[in-house]
Amino acid sequence: MNQGAGPPLRVAVVARDPMRRQGLLSLLAEAGHEAAAAAEDADVVVCDLAPGEAPPREPGATLVLLSDQPGFDRDVRFAAVLPRAVAARPFKAAIAAVAAGLSVRAAGAAMAEPGFHAAEEAAELGLLTPREVEILAVIAEGLSNKEVARRLGISAHTVKFHLEAIFEKLGASSRAEALAKGLRRGLIEL
Repeated sequence: MNQGAGPPLRVAVVARDPMRRQGLLSLLAEAGHEAAAAAEDADVVVCDLAPGEAPPREPGATLVLLSDQPGFDRDVRFAAVLPRAVAARPFKAAIAAVAAGLSVRAAGAAMAEPGFHAAEEAAELGLLTPREVEILAVIAEGLSNKEVARRLGISAHTVKFHLEAIFEKLGASSRAEALAKGLRRGLIEL
């Protein structure tokens, strides 16, 4: 069942490991999308980049790169850059966002390297959690707490809790200020 509002997307998956490819195709089918045989026939292309592999030379505007290699997270040639161990929900959201013309980066912007504790560093730096980034992006659309809650399937109280955390982490005192700081830091894009 397609969880988006529009028709199913045609998604091509490029992965050397057949098990990874099948797993990604299963996630996409679960989201109601169709597998495309070739990148030319796809609305979105997902490229699973194993350690040591080079990314496509001409990525295109709708490429979702799954990689744990540092450096790609800041490469604007890719519509989305996510870690290979991305959870199903953010993966599906990234596919929909890229198809809608948006860019997506993993929260915190830097990919974790072996032995690097990204979550601990994120907490130390006051970076937003993936859910907080998601809420910040949704409030950029001008929605109220209740509307955000309905859209994300959470309670209005939970939205308020996350907004308070966002304001504190960004040093903001209003939604507008939080959005401005989020945009400047590259946490969200309009």
